[in-house]
Amino acid sequence: MAGHRHSIRLKGYDYSQKGAYFVTVCTQNREKLFGEIIDGVMKLNDAGMVAQQCWNDIPSHFPHAISDLFVVMPNHIHGILIIGDRYADGKIDGPVGADIDASVGAKNFSPLHTGQRPRGTSKTVGSIIRGFKIGVTKWMRRNTSVEHVWQRNYYEHIVRNKNEMAAIRKYIIDNPLKWEIDRENPDGRNE
Repeated sequence: MAGHRHSIRLKGYDYSQKGAYFVTVCTQNREKLFGEIIDGVMKLNDAGMVAQQCWNDIPSHFPHAISDLFVVMPNHIHGILIIGDRYADGKIDGPVGADIDASVGAKNFSPLHTGQRPRGTSKTVGSIIRGFKIGVTKWMRRNTSVEHVWQRNYYEHIVRNKNEMAAIRKYIIDNPLKWEIDRENPDGRNE
């Protein structure tokens, strides 16, 4: 069927629930818009610095979310988003940092029941990524000749436990060093 999009999201999963999510957002046609890797180090250009700032600003626009570790690469961004309830002191009630609770994520899967609506689309991982993409796209359209910045979707993985969190953090940290391998396959999947 023409125009029909296949969802890559976990069916029935509430992407606004507390948890840690590893996301990868790729540029349109995997164009290198954000800088270059030199000797295993990412050197951000102006667009890359804007992408980094927009990612850092996520908690300002989505108070229920924090950004854990992330990296801006020439043609994609890898990052960990943590969703929880923010207290008056600014802390998040959820699997923060290295203290991620092994009971969160898909292991503690709580699908939506028939007829039940999500708690609010503005609190989902998808709405956070959409906001991030919009921020970068607006800057790119005002300051460059690039009109189409992002691929249509994004890749996400629900972090299930501390071991997974540690492995994902290592992957993010090592990403610039492994650029020659990763640039063809930024979401880590075999294509």
